[in-house]
Amino acid sequence: MNELHPEKLHVTFHAGTSRHEPSLPRRYTLTHSDSTGDLFLSIGADYDRKQISGFYTRFMRDEVLAGLKDDGQGVSLHVYCHVSGGFVLGTAGWRSDILHHHMRMVLEALRYGDRELFSAHPEFNRVPVKVHFASSRAKYNRVEDWGLVQAYE
Repeated sequence: MNELHPEKLHVTFHAGTSRHEPSLPRRYTLTHSDSTGDLFLSIGADYDRKQISGFYTRFMRDEVLAGLKDDGQGVSLHVYCHVSGGFVLGTAGWRSDILHHHMRMVLEALRYGDRELFSAHPEFNRVPVKVHFASSRAKYNRVEDWGLVQAYE
């Protein structure tokens, strides 16, 4: 899947998390099903540890964690991906290519899944997106600027 299909995105808001009112940090946990192409997005004050605790997810390490947070220089969206290190499927180069290939869809899923917040608070559409690629290999361990959230409407 290379583009977002909203009908395949399943969104869950954790208890105490408003669809319209921001509370920072606001955390996103995104996983998917290889067999159906469905995406599962949890939104809350913390990451959905239950969603990423299964053996398959821990083996594949293809979950994406993200958060809207104020880092002292303003609000930004930080996205975290696991490229290499530990026991994971695939080489760092292969995983980096896949993550880069699907990142636009990932960012669209985060933006679309939390669209009520972005609609109620348009200032969040103008926050920068920083994607952190975590790798044990220096070549792939980096942070990239992916523009502003509004680019992923």
